Amino acid sequence: MPTKIGFVSLGCAKNLMDTEVMLKLLTDAGYEITPEDTEADIIVINTCAFLEESRREAIDNILDVAWLKEHRSLRGIIVTGCLPERYRGEIMGEMPEVDAVLGVGSVHEIVDAVKAVERGEKYSSYGDRDSAPLGGERVVTTEAYAYLKIAEGCDNHCTYCAIPSIRGKHRSRTMEDIIEEAKSVEKLGIGELILVAQDTTRYGIDIYGEYKLPELLHRLSEETDIPWLRILYCYPDKITDELIKEIRDNDRVVKYIDLPIQHVSENVLRRMNRHGGAEAVKSAVKRLREGVPGITIRTTAIVGFPGETEEEFSELCEFINEAKFERFGAFTYSREEGTPAYDFEDQIDEQVKQDRYDRIMALQLPITAKVNAKKLGKTIDVIYEGYDYVSESCYGRSVADAPDIDGKVYFSCPERKRPREGEIIRVRVTDTLDYDLMGELIPKKGKKK
Repeated sequence: MPTKIGFVSLGCAKNLMDTEVMLKLLTDAGYEITPEDTEADIIVINTCAFLEESRREAIDNILDVAWLKEHRSLRGIIVTGCLPERYRGEIMGEMPEVDAVLGVGSVHEIVDAVKAVERGEKYSSYGDRDSAPLGGERVVTTEAYAYLKIAEGCDNHCTYCAIPSIRGKHRSRTMEDIIEEAKSVEKLGIGELILVAQDTTRYGIDIYGEYKLPELLHRLSEETDIPWLRILYCYPDKITDELIKEIRDNDRVVKYIDLPIQHVSENVLRRMNRHGGAEAVKSAVKRLREGVPGITIRTTAIVGFPGETEEEFSELCEFINEAKFERFGAFTYSREEGTPAYDFEDQIDEQVKQDRYDRIMALQLPITAKVNAKKLGKTIDVIYEGYDYVSESCYGRSVADAPDIDGKVYFSCPERKRPREGEIIRVRVTDTLDYDLMGELIPKKGKKK
């Protein structure tokens, strides 16, 4: 019987793609993948370590799996990704239950790690994250859509962020490599391709000498037939006129952009080392609104950054109220060891951070409600994703919603008439929830005889 491998994938979409690469390598090597932890011989936990919350989640998962090793038939635990990369050499010392660790530059060694664990040996590898392979064949675990990583690492060096020390310097994949993978993924029948990187707008600068995201989007629309192309993780200071034009004029690029601003106070942005400052933030939002009518802008902000005054927080709130972002999320500042901001003076009290978070999210709720209310009675395109047994409704997403982070569109549909996952359908909006929409499926018109 082949060794059965279980997987736990934590963190962002970029991490999920690393998990998918490991799945492909293991299945090619003859291992059986099982979704049941209790059936697994070895469990791989691909971790995130960006924030304290994500580290706690990773450690909790390791401890949960360790219980299976002690009380059930589990033979080995392999920890991969950001947690072992950030704490090199510490994981197996602190957690003897762990049998192997792979840093972000070594995920392609997963088969060697599994074989070592099968032999009863400990295994660790970190590799060179700045020269590790980019991309690779993978088992796509999403059905209606797929992520596509166009670059790895980050050169922005925001003072609160540990990503450059974990993921290394920015490295773009070649356009040909990306398009080849997109064509491969297209064969799965997906309805949406979502481009991700630590900074998608920086794509191409390192290998082509200029920002190439607009050209990449154009070529993807020319060389594949995937209905929707979506871009996440864009930086305000790199929103070029060419990118705005491509989003506006390319019918296959959804009119949506993920544009984390993090703050709007000049002083706070300077301390964060956010390039371009407040002017870049305001200019990007203004130009996107004017250049792409009807665009959905999703953004995030950090509250409670060291030294943030009540006046600076109020300045952020005023901008959020004025800009009326269709999608908005806030985070309380997480003090991350090894980052410049960790040693900043004037660290903000945790209760003050939470209070500011509650206030700014309360400010956004009526904005979102008004955005959704404008859709009542309208018919919108929706990518079908599946059936929710709790609400007993089918569900999908509109062009204004990215997976996991935004809302959904729920609608009733007889089982025999349910769309195919990934199919683009039409739904008439009949009601709104806080962040979701309710509607009714518009049947396709039959052909006239």
